Amino acid sequence: MRASGPSRRAVLAGTAAVAAITAVPSFPGIAAAATPSYRWRNVVIGGTGFVTGVLFHPSVRGLAYARTDIGGSYRWDDRGARWIPLNDDLGWDDWNLLGVEAMAVDPVHPDRVYLALGTYAQSWAGNGAVLRSENRGATWARTDLAVKLGGNEDGRGAGERLLVDPRDSDTLWLGTRHDGLLKSTDRGVTWAAASGFPGSPSGSGQGVTLLVAAGRTLYAGWGDSDGSSANLYRTSDGTTWEAVPAQPSGISAKVPIRAAYDCHTRELYVTYANAPGPNGQSDGSVHKLAVASDKWTEVTPVKPGGTTSDGSADTFGYGGVAVDARRPGTVVVSTNNRWAAVDTLYRTTDGGRTWTSLKDSALLDVSETPFLTFGADEPKFGWWIQALAVDPYDSQHVVYGTGATLYGTRDLKHWAPQIRGLEETAVRLLISPPTGQAHLLSGLGDVGVMYHERLTASPSRGMASNPVFGSATGLAQAAARPSYVVRTGFGDHGNGAFSNDGGRSWAPFAAQPALAKDAPGPIATNSDGSVLLWTFVHWDGTKYYPAQRSTDNGASWAEVAGCPKGATPLADPADPARFYAYDTDTGTLFASTDGGRTFSGRASGLPSGDGQFQLTAAPGRSGDLWLSTKTNGLYRSTDGGATFTKLTSCWASHTLAFGKSADGFGYPAIYMVGATETITGVYRSDDGAKTWVRVNDDRHQWGWIGATIAADPRVYGRVYIATNGRGIQYGEPVR
Repeated sequence: MRASGPSRRAVLAGTAAVAAITAVPSFPGIAAAATPSYRWRNVVIGGTGFVTGVLFHPSVRGLAYARTDIGGSYRWDDRGARWIPLNDDLGWDDWNLLGVEAMAVDPVHPDRVYLALGTYAQSWAGNGAVLRSENRGATWARTDLAVKLGGNEDGRGAGERLLVDPRDSDTLWLGTRHDGLLKSTDRGVTWAAASGFPGSPSGSGQGVTLLVAAGRTLYAGWGDSDGSSANLYRTSDGTTWEAVPAQPSGISAKVPIRAAYDCHTRELYVTYANAPGPNGQSDGSVHKLAVASDKWTEVTPVKPGGTTSDGSADTFGYGGVAVDARRPGTVVVSTNNRWAAVDTLYRTTDGGRTWTSLKDSALLDVSETPFLTFGADEPKFGWWIQALAVDPYDSQHVVYGTGATLYGTRDLKHWAPQIRGLEETAVRLLISPPTGQAHLLSGLGDVGVMYHERLTASPSRGMASNPVFGSATGLAQAAARPSYVVRTGFGDHGNGAFSNDGGRSWAPFAAQPALAKDAPGPIATNSDGSVLLWTFVHWDGTKYYPAQRSTDNGASWAEVAGCPKGATPLADPADPARFYAYDTDTGTLFASTDGGRTFSGRASGLPSGDGQFQLTAAPGRSGDLWLSTKTNGLYRSTDGGATFTKLTSCWASHTLAFGKSADGFGYPAIYMVGATETITGVYRSDDGAKTWVRVNDDRHQWGWIGATIAADPRVYGRVYIATNGRGIQYGEPVR
């Protein structure tokens, strides 16, 4: 899963907030503060993101760790049968550290665990960091690196790139993408370039893709071979490195993805692909190395390049590999990027001479997370399978990650998501309806829109269908007719839909503008649901188009005059004739008083440029508008945008929402992601933004949370936070 894509404009669509950032946010330093008066939990969806690594501890039964590409790491709680998040304390300024590049455990010291963090290795991203823990991730010590890591870039399913030296627990190794091999001799406190390593660092490519111990010898995969040089190196003394001899013909042009060592047979298994993945692989193989004799044997289960029953090309690479610690010669490998025939796991019990596809006999039960069908009759066995592990204490307990979940089995036949507690959704849109069964509707990256009957269980209806969307771009509810909801997004069979039962069931618009296919953009509906305004932003965020209007529930559309291109329209919650839109280029508020037919400029001279802006309307009040700005704080208009007044109670406001009033207060409670002094956090005001109290704490920060928030109009104090990789968080006062 990719992190939510940034765009230029941000305002509110109906009652669902849609936020935006420029190419990458630049965040100020943050001081610590704590307000331990709220209880925070995930709204349960179940996974939805790319699990890039799973690691069982070799000497402690039931202890395991998982990493994700944008949502941090987790520890498995075997007694509670759920994952415990380990990085929710990373705050706004550390947003780039929620992508986990690699993890490592110490076989000798079970309480020690290490993480290499860094989501992007691009010039605009910050450097990576290494976290180290002496208590299984309950608390961390941190070392900031001088290099960048890429936990959400190509090759993120390779590895592990981090390793505790089996000869000395104080020595750690870290493979980087562009800066070679690093070494620490003080348990990760300080790092320096490893001397003698043959790979030549470059500003592109994959660099070191994996590190694995085979007895007391260390092996390193190299992802930048030009085809004429080695791509697997080793050292037996930690100082002198050499190319592993006699590497088979053809694999030097491939990328070594993962490796696992069978200590019983003294054989190292390595998977290869012609690209780092998870996308773009069309060829691959599996080889094993007898480490005592340096004899190589190809043990590829099925060679890519054939055809499927319908004539499609059966192209793929190989990804995960895991050995059974209890049974010599028993190994599991995964295919990856095998879209035609669907990815599978192959298992051998004879060292790779014969293989069995576990998919062929698999019975999948996704009843706990129904979205995994993605609108089809049955779920897929998997895709993007690079994380793979066999429990060292249970040969039939196998787990593997996909682009949306983590499957597990206890008998090699029955499989179900082993995902409780692990939530990685990138959340874009939230609505908390004033009436109805659901307290929350959500618009998500990659998994469309969901209707949350309960906050503690994955939605029973899964993703909204008819049509099924990939990523949602718009979600809006008619304020005076909350049973009417509209949504937009990227889909193969239409890009807009409406609901007359509060989001339980949907029907596609009878027609849609041609722009909707590649630039669906956000949508708004006026307070009585009689008018729709749909604006269009290209999927890459670089092109903006005029809004279009429908007065027949999406059967026909006409271009709107005067509405700023790409701006998200906002419906007045009390007057069905009024719409608003904020032009971030000029800092001008535009308004319509004729049901969205035409727009004209009102207040001007407001903050503008490439920043983050959001326009919100207070519920039940006509013309009561609030403008959140990243660098200039909060502005309010009570005359429909003719004038705005700057509030002095905060200096930064990223996203705003209104909820049920506190007892004794007539104005709705206001919730904000912003900063009142030096701390960017989640705040609540009961007195119309005169004063604020911080409601999250330093243990609950979730990186960048500037997309949107929602507050419950029926439950005072409850607020929903959209994160960019930790799903939907909701908080309630401790009573």
